[in-house]
Amino acid sequence: MPEHEQDDQEREFDLRWADRAEHKEPSARARMLAARWKDNPPGPVPFRADPEYVSSRRRSSWISTAVVLGCVAAVIVLLGYINFRAPY
Repeated sequence: MPEHEQDDQEREFDLRWADRAEHKEPSARARMLAARWKDNPPGPVPFRADPEYVSSRRRSSWISTAVVLGCVAAVIVLLGYINFRAPY
């Protein structure tokens, strides 16, 4: 059996062994946050921002559509002009 296949089998065994472990150590970030929050726990944070903080000035959808279509038309005209001017 080639060496790399044997290494793959050993690695699969190690992964299966690790997955069956009863206790898994928390990540470094989890340990850091647990230590930080032990003395100073975080306050409650709302899941979504209050509506008053949402940007009150939004472009309407037809303006955005017009801008996109205008850009597409400009690219088409530019490509047509370049193609018209190109010597064959």
